[in-house]
Amino acid sequence: MVHPLFVFLAIFVVAPLVELYLLIEVGSRIGALPTIGLSIFTAVLGGALVRMQGFSVLYRVQTALARGEVPALEVMEGAMLLVVGLALLLPGFITDAVGFLLLIPPVRRGVILWYLRSRGILRPGAPPPGSGDTGRYIEGDFRRED
Repeated sequence: MVHPLFVFLAIFVVAPLVELYLLIEVGSRIGALPTIGLSIFTAVLGGALVRMQGFSVLYRVQTALARGEVPALEVMEGAMLLVVGLALLLPGFITDAVGFLLLIPPVRRGVILWYLRSRGILRPGAPPPGSGDTGRYIEGDFRRED
């Protein structure tokens, strides 16, 4: 398991420095104003795409609730969309690339399922939540006799 201090350093120290370096390199190649414009464009485009995806996930949550199912995977997708939206609003090309990649629903769902399996929350043989496979249940009563 990765040490939390390493994750903290990677997110709050290394990633911004790499983003800053990349912004400076791109700015020196295409100019400052086009770089700023590109950064603003990706933020606006990403915001619009996150909004569309968010409404789609909200509809799936409502549909699952109407069927009487727990929309666990959809709620996790909604939370991931919040993080994706934040990544797309931050200036930088690496966060934009990761954000746009996670806007692809199968990629996003795959990352969530990988996380659930790696934490032992979802067992390898179990069907993913929301797949429609609810298994077989036999209802009955029992009485314990000692």
